[in-house]
Amino acid sequence: MIKDLVNDEAILSQPCAAATAEDAPLAQDLLDTLASLEDAVCLAANQIGVAKAVVAYVDDNEQPHVMYNPKILMGLGPQRLTESCLTHEGESKVTRFVKVKVSYDELVDGQLRHRKGDFVGWIAQMIQHMCDHCNGKLI
Repeated sequence: MIKDLVNDEAILSQPCAAATAEDAPLAQDLLDTLASLEDAVCLAANQIGVAKAVVAYVDDNEQPHVMYNPKILMGLGPQRLTESCLTHEGESKVTRFVKVKVSYDELVDGQLRHRKGDFVGWIAQMIQHMCDHCNGKLI
């Protein structure tokens, strides 16, 4: 279901609770909402009003992905960038890593399975942005 975006800093600044397999409908809400937004490439659950650590993004091939409980384990190649956000006015100067190792869960056959992955470039930047949202960091 397509959800309205939340701009309330009181909601967005709260760290998200760990997600469970029962949050699968939330993942679909994120994907539906993300698909409905023009020029949007990533979205965290608290941006649609749910304080759970679930994020969605679209890769370079326009394929959607969902991560549950993402955490940045390591980053290489810090760089200063300017980012915009769907739920925050204006642009922000941020430091992002060119390459990140991420721990996350993926829903497989109704259960969360732990994964680790290396991400680079634009996808690494999106994942870092969404992890900030999950941690209650306003961008």
